[in-house]
Amino acid sequence: MSHRPGDAVPGVQRLDRILSPEPAAAPRGAGAGLTVGVLALQGDFREHRLTLERLGAGTREIRRPHELDGLDGLVLPGGESTTIHKLMEIYGLSGPIRAFGRSGRPVYGTCAGLITVARETVEGYPPTLGLMDIVARRNAFGRQVASFETDLPVPAVGERPVRAVFIRAPWIESAGPGVEVLASHEGHAVAAREANVLVTAFHPELTGDTRLHELFVTMMRRGATGSAAAEPPRAGARRQPAPAGTR
Repeated sequence: MSHRPGDAVPGVQRLDRILSPEPAAAPRGAGAGLTVGVLALQGDFREHRLTLERLGAGTREIRRPHELDGLDGLVLPGGESTTIHKLMEIYGLSGPIRAFGRSGRPVYGTCAGLITVARETVEGYPPTLGLMDIVARRNAFGRQVASFETDLPVPAVGERPVRAVFIRAPWIESAGPGVEVLASHEGHAVAAREANVLVTAFHPELTGDTRLHELFVTMMRRGATGSAAAEPPRAGARRQPAPAGTR
């Protein structure tokens, strides 16, 4: 009997399953009845799964295009953006994930995921999916040793600040007119949404605070309000910087 790559083989326990065990979904919660995919090629996908399962959602690790079928939303986790791009190409996922986002189903990108969904990067590499009208600056806050935590106001999720973990994080260099900036740090946009796409430059999945994932769940419940994948602007079209608290 033949098996597709990634399928379970009788009598064989996958190492990635040991590293990322199946979390127990809460029987009830904001995400109950939803199925959320988490891209699981590299990075902290397990932590996103655990957070979403705490909210009652079912989760699925995504490594092959067919695993996108039937999802209510998709998370692109933090990691190394160049590595994630290369692996998406190897596994044939770039086109299907782009099509997933353009279908209107919600996508949430954290850290490297923010870079992945951007229109482009300041550096011009790696190639991005163009699902959100932002320009990302990679490693904007410095190298690994410059990683930090801070209490960050994010009014969209309540009055209490979010404990934001920045690990070799990007920021949003500029954003199109349809992008809503949700949070900024030191004058740089670090959280935003546009139609069905949500991004954060930091890692809420590492803190135990589920409010940004709850916001993503709300986006899945409501459905997309518009397409995040308008045609790219003409060459030479101007983008505005993304100051705090503006759209």
